[in-house]
Amino acid sequence: MNSKQSTVSSEVSLSGVGLHSGENVNLSIAPAAINHGIVFQRTDLDGQPLVPALVDFVVDTSRGTVLEKNGARVQTTEHLLSALGALQIDNVLVKLDGPEIPILDGSALPFVELIEKAGIEEQNALRNYFTITEAVQINNDDHSIELAALPLDDYRLTVMVDYQSKVISSQHAQLHNLADYKEYIAPCRTFVFVHELETLYKAGLIKGGDLSNAVVIAENIESDERMSQLAELLGKEKISIGETGIVNDEPLKFKNEPARHKLLDLIGDLVLVGRPLKGHILAARPGHAANVDLAKAIKKAIAASDKSAPTFDPNAEPVFDVNGIAKLLPHRYPFQLVDKVVSLDGTSVVGIKNITMNEPQFTGHFPDNPVMPGVLQVEAIAQTGGVLVLTSTGEPEAYWPYLVGIDKCRFFKNVLPGDTLVIKCTLLAPIRLGVAKMHGEAWVGDKMVCSVDMTARLVKK
Repeated sequence: MNSKQSTVSSEVSLSGVGLHSGENVNLSIAPAAINHGIVFQRTDLDGQPLVPALVDFVVDTSRGTVLEKNGARVQTTEHLLSALGALQIDNVLVKLDGPEIPILDGSALPFVELIEKAGIEEQNALRNYFTITEAVQINNDDHSIELAALPLDDYRLTVMVDYQSKVISSQHAQLHNLADYKEYIAPCRTFVFVHELETLYKAGLIKGGDLSNAVVIAENIESDERMSQLAELLGKEKISIGETGIVNDEPLKFKNEPARHKLLDLIGDLVLVGRPLKGHILAARPGHAANVDLAKAIKKAIAASDKSAPTFDPNAEPVFDVNGIAKLLPHRYPFQLVDKVVSLDGTSVVGIKNITMNEPQFTGHFPDNPVMPGVLQVEAIAQTGGVLVLTSTGEPEAYWPYLVGIDKCRFFKNVLPGDTLVIKCTLLAPIRLGVAKMHGEAWVGDKMVCSVDMTARLVKK
């Protein structure tokens, strides 16, 4: 999995018809800055409003995943989001002049090929992964739906579907390596049962649907009159149902194409978490509603994690060791107060400070009762934040970092020799004109020992 954020190298475009709206839509995917995220823009509406690809803005999941913000709506987002998620694209602006992403051939492959045509550009910021550490589960007993995100230091998906159909048997699909997505998952098309078509049509949906963008499955032999009605719905002079049970005997890409398409949808819907994931996603009979519920549950787990002590793997190679930090920060003994940086992205950083009795401050603070001075705790937090601020410039060697403001500083517990400070700093707003506002916290175990809001300024050398 990629360690750095990425965007597309150039803007690329395509046109197509929306599955449900039937409207022709022009769509472009454009490069975006670090931490921009995936954002849709309705260029046909006044003010060209933006709709972030976040689960917070999901308004409908009945026949696709629909996003809306301030009246601007984007329908059928899942196939494009699946391609972006599988190719590990973090930051793009998706511009469209209509209400719905084009359905194209009903798969994600055209979007994968469009992104590859644009080129993928690595950016100078780490991906802000959320690693599943405790199981997150969604259950709907009425429909035998069960989804779970389980701990794993990788990203894997396993899907099982069972429609109790004589045409589509119980089947499963899995993806253990995102590099296999283009060949084995992306080509898999959306599908619909014949008995659903009339209901969807009467509901004002599938206006752009036809046999070129969906696999249509028939459970029963239909009368000639019924076949004529279906042909009219699908915009065809004549259709047939053969031995396969698929209208016009359309061959499947894979025997388990329906299960693979459900996995494709699941990847796209989970992009709406807003952060790349590390975990094993298991899904029995998933659909957009359940996928979105899982995304919301994961986002809730992220919010809970943000309020708890930062975690790190002591066996993992640090982002910066003590020598790497010394190349970034001007501090030296006895004032270099960060031993390693274990996490760094464009908005947050986690650093480690090991407290030892050999440090000079304990000679006088205090004899026979060594306590780390609060001012040094704040300094350690500020230095950790300095790594975040300096690396955001792309040329850290060109700047001096200065702490120019402290606010809302509180100390909650003594820090003693033998403790390990785990420090997290998060930007409160984008850095502007060299000024960075951050919130910093220091933890020992699961106890917060210090919190502070800080303002830092970068000055050109």
